[in-house]
Formats: sequence, structure tokens, C-alpha cells
Amino acid sequence: MTDSPTSAPADVTLVSGPTGAGNIDDFELFYARRALGRFRARLGRQGLLDLLAADIDEGNAFLRESAQASGGSFAGGTTVLSTKGLGAGEFVAWMDKAFADEEVLLSAQPEHYVMVGQANGSVHVVENVGPHICSFYLGDWAAEAMAWAEDADELLPKADFPYKKATNLFLSDGTVVGRVLIQFGETDEGFTSSLTVYLPTSCPRDVLEHHLRHFAVEFRNWIVAAAAARS
Repeated sequence: MTDSPTSAPADVTLVSGPTGAGNIDDFELFYARRALGRFRARLGRQGLLDLLAADIDEGNAFLRESAQASGGSFAGGTTVLSTKGLGAGEFVAWMDKAFADEEVLLSAQPEHYVMVGQANGSVHVVENVGPHICSFYLGDWAAEAMAWAEDADELLPKADFPYKKATNLFLSDGTVVGRVLIQFGETDEGFTSSLTVYLPTSCPRDVLEHHLRHFAVEFRNWIVAAAAARS
């Protein structure tokens, strides 16, 4: 299996049989999510941590070495999503509450293994960063976390993107291994999401590319969940 999607070797079309809506890709996604949900539930948070312990050690070593080799410099990339039928303010309000719900956080991305809030306001995350499974923490998204973002090239005008959140990604020893800047602006039909991740400059470009895809999947799913909750 390759890291990037490739064209199917044959063109297969569903002609008849199932009567429900959707195509074969939709069916596969449903069954994949159901299977993944079962494994998560059976293993539980600690079971997943135990199962992935060796992978986490290797992934965190990669992040730590990348941060050290980069001397504190980061390279950013941005995923932009356009949403219709839901406002930016509505979504941000939903997201603020969602970060207290582990199940909502986990279900947004197949490669979320642990996402749980801590007493100090940070969030413990175990997920893929490119091919590496890593364990790190998100800061508390507090206003003071925006300080480093004020000089970021990706910072958009507040008049157009009034909803902004920024945080550092750090290992348990305090090593900063990444940053996130997310910005949301209202449109006539909904809102625009500008989702920027910064990784150490020494990280291979494909690691950043995969996290841009990761953002597309998780935020799409969170937006859909927010719209469903409002309904």
C-alpha cells in the first residue's frame, strides 16, 4: 500500500444490488469506520497506548530530532475549506465544546488514537504525523498563544477572519515540535476555514503534505458534526 492515493487499475461501476444511497467508496468508508470504532472501543485508551508504545517512542524521537536539527525554525502549509450552510461563529462555538468530548475528537480522523483534555487546559494527542505515530500536547488555545502568530505570513486580516486560534505542539519534556494557526471567516453562504500547520524545517515535505490532508479530513468531519448537532 502506498502513502498517496493512486488511480484504480480498473474502472468498476455498481450496476445494481444495494438499494441504499451511495457508491462502493461510500460503503467501504462506512464499514471501515465501523470496524475502527469497534477496535477503539475494545482496546480503550490505555490499550491503544500500550499497543502503540514502540511506535510512539520512534515517532517522538523523529519529532524531537527534527526540532533540534531545525533550531526552532518551522515551515508552514495551509489547507483551506469552504463550507455552506453553517456559520463560522456557530462552528467555533461548537468546537470549543467539542474539545471536552473525547469521542467527538477521536471520530474525526481514522489516525486519531488518543485526544483527551488535561487539567491544565492542554490536550493530549496521539496521532500520525506523516508516517510517524506521535504523542504530543496541544496548548490551551488561550489568547496569549496568539503571540507568535502575530508575525506569521499566514495571518489573515481580522476583519475577514475574526475567529482565530493558535497553539504550540509540544512533547512531554516541553520540546516544541510544531504549531497550529486556524482562522475562520464568514461568507455569504457559510464560512471559510484557513488551517495552517507548522512543522520543523528539517521534516521531509511529504510529512507536511500528509498533515494538510489530515486537516482536510478531520475538520470536514468536525464541520459536518457541528451542522448535524445544530439540526
